[in-house]
Amino acid sequence: MTQLKKETVDVLVIGAGPAGSLASALLKQNKINVLVLEKQKFPRFSIGESLLPQLMSFLEKADMREVVDEARYQFKDGAAFRKNGVYSEFNFNQKYSEGPGTTYQVKRADFDKRLADRAEELGVEIRYQHEVCSIEEKDDYSEVVVKDSQGEAYEVKAGFVLDASGFGRVLPRLLDLEYPSDLPQRQSIFCHIRDGISDGDYDRNKILISVHPQDNDVWYWLIPFSDGTCSLGVVGKPEFFAELSGEPRDKLLSAVAAEPDLAKLLQRAEIITEVQQIKGYSANVKSLFGNNFALLGNAGEFLDPVFSSGVTIAFKSAELATSLLIKEKRGETVCWQKDYSDSLLKGVNTFRAFVNAWYDGRLQDIIFYQDSSQQVRKMICAILAGYAWDENNPYVAQPERRLNVLAEICKS
Repeated sequence: MTQLKKETVDVLVIGAGPAGSLASALLKQNKINVLVLEKQKFPRFSIGESLLPQLMSFLEKADMREVVDEARYQFKDGAAFRKNGVYSEFNFNQKYSEGPGTTYQVKRADFDKRLADRAEELGVEIRYQHEVCSIEEKDDYSEVVVKDSQGEAYEVKAGFVLDASGFGRVLPRLLDLEYPSDLPQRQSIFCHIRDGISDGDYDRNKILISVHPQDNDVWYWLIPFSDGTCSLGVVGKPEFFAELSGEPRDKLLSAVAAEPDLAKLLQRAEIITEVQQIKGYSANVKSLFGNNFALLGNAGEFLDPVFSSGVTIAFKSAELATSLLIKEKRGETVCWQKDYSDSLLKGVNTFRAFVNAWYDGRLQDIIFYQDSSQQVRKMICAILAGYAWDENNPYVAQPERRLNVLAEICKS
């Protein structure tokens, strides 16, 4: 039997997307030997194109902010919502929590590559088209078998593994960590368009979320980019799409036609990419960490795209995990349950409460209520801006209770 070539690293990162790039850069800053393995070749397409302001502070910490600012992405200062002709918007500069109030709308192929390239500039080694095939956990390390771009296998002995593989969910699959999400299964159909928007009232500085006029469970995203194009998508339960005829492109066009305000806004739009679809994307795991590993971002749990929380959760998980690894290197004792899993889930569960409230109608009632207290709107705005870990915000400290009370007020 052929002996595999072996090498040793302190930390192995699976995936060179936002979480992997940020985590590896933070580790390298602290002189931790880190290796990143990425199955794909960059640039590559990804959804999750509307960022939230909180993540700008993570970019700053990892010395990655400048390469993003230089890219001239579409400026973003808030979120707008529309339902049956009623329009409501949130300006992220008018939020309850402290921190950045603006960010960008990005084409992820370019954004992810810029972050990965910056990680390499900072000294991180990234190996593209290298696929993790298996992992064997030991007491103090893990043995990971990898296949390179030529199909040759080798072994990495890693003191710790961070899974930033996103929807690839490498460790959940290899270590049998998959667990059904408690969120209803939904699907999305999406593409990029040359939008041709001429409406002078349209605000390109905000993501636009539109609600289907007859089905509150169906919603649309419109994410403008700086080059006159947009990301367009529709989200709904499988039965909604099953009632639409044709291929994904036909279904997307039919769905857009059903929302009059959106259809009018996009009357000159032209589809410029393949129309794609993702089904049953919500996912969960039995645990976010183990003896020698932790799951970052979507590799651990993915909720729903409605509040664009994916990259923010990815960055937060990377920041939490790397801070614990740095402390361990210094000889400090850390608690991964309390300081990683519980801390991360505080914000994730805040987003979860908002996602559930969106689909059952409570949050829609709140968002489109015309007489809301400005202080309350600032608190809601902070969470929409990504500040879901700020426990000074009552809607983070007690999201379910607060949303219930507010929804009753808005309905009365």
